[in-house]
Amino acid sequence: MKKRSISMPLLVFVIVIAIWEMSVKMFNISLYILPAPSKILSAIVENFDVLWEHSMVTLTEALIGLAISTLLAILIAILMDMSKTFKTSVYPYLIVTQTVPVMVLGPLFSIWLGFGMAPKVLIVIFMCFFPIAISFADALGQVDQNQINLLRSFKASTWQIYSMVKIPSGALGLFSGLKVAATYCIGGAIVGEWLSSSAGLGYYMLRVKNGYMLDKVFACVVMIIVWSVLLNLACSLIQYFAFPHLRKKGKSK
Repeated sequence: MKKRSISMPLLVFVIVIAIWEMSVKMFNISLYILPAPSKILSAIVENFDVLWEHSMVTLTEALIGLAISTLLAILIAILMDMSKTFKTSVYPYLIVTQTVPVMVLGPLFSIWLGFGMAPKVLIVIFMCFFPIAISFADALGQVDQNQINLLRSFKASTWQIYSMVKIPSGALGLFSGLKVAATYCIGGAIVGEWLSSSAGLGYYMLRVKNGYMLDKVFACVVMIIVWSVLLNLACSLIQYFAFPHLRKKGKSK
């Protein structure tokens, strides 16, 4: 079953790439309309140093934003779990933050914070905070009440209840939201770079797009996908080693 789950997506990928490559050559599609996969691969190899340099800028913005949003989300989720009044007061505004398009807020962030790293990081925070906070808050609310009552019977403090039961039990929800946010953070940094930047994959993508070098545009897209997947895998590894008890839950499912 595991071999099939790997081989089938890989087979579909190979078929799609083959059809794409043959279609471009068969219909003689121009490079500035749709580059062949082989041209995209060549662009990655030939411009790897440039792509790497811009990737580091984007990755730095994404990681800083993801780290800040994770810390804020954990704090807000715990506060919402501790106080129903706080949750009722804050929750509607969390929903509202997801209804406002980032492209609308981006120019405002640039005006308020300038054209450095700060507005890009803020966009990443804006995109990543919600899935982490909501997933973790929901997971905290589903912890077995009997375990909490047992600790209270031994006069455990609130900190002890959260550190010994609630946070370890809610870690699965935390990492579920974190994995979603990890795929968003690179995209958030890219959006910020589209609006105002002098470096990064978003900046480089706009530059080559204006020159109709679509092979390099697709090369940027490939780099964005690779970094997003790697960050998602990094979250899975952190979960695997930091919370060993979650491995058993995954196997039982």
